[in-house]
Amino acid sequence: MIVGLDHVQVCAPAGCEEAARTFFGTFLELPELRKPAPLRPHGGAWFGLPDGRQVHVGVEQAFAPARKAHPCLRCDDLEALTRRAEQFGVACEPDDRLEQRRVYLADPWGNRWEVVEGGHGSEVLLNDE
Repeated sequence: MIVGLDHVQVCAPAGCEEAARTFFGTFLELPELRKPAPLRPHGGAWFGLPDGRQVHVGVEQAFAPARKAHPCLRCDDLEALTRRAEQFGVACEPDDRLEQRRVYLADPWGNRWEVVEGGHGSEVLLNDE
């Protein structure tokens, strides 16, 4: 039935496009994708991930940042990402509660983003399997 994840969408306030291009395009180095023509008048921006999945930034009129719910990205060098976050003035909070190295970033609108280093996280078994 479900075969994978295609994209995630986060919300941002109207007029978010330039900040989205700076955060996702310049800071995270993700290429901007051309939105389909019927969706362009709604604002926002789309970005591609190296594996073909996408991040969509959509405009929400009554915007409130997601502070607990969050997408999670993977990177191959968390220390380099942390240094880059500092250079760009992006809030970056380390979290050492799990074995896998990870940090939380805040996008320009206060949404939470998790970034983990390496491949998939530890497998969680249900029912004491």
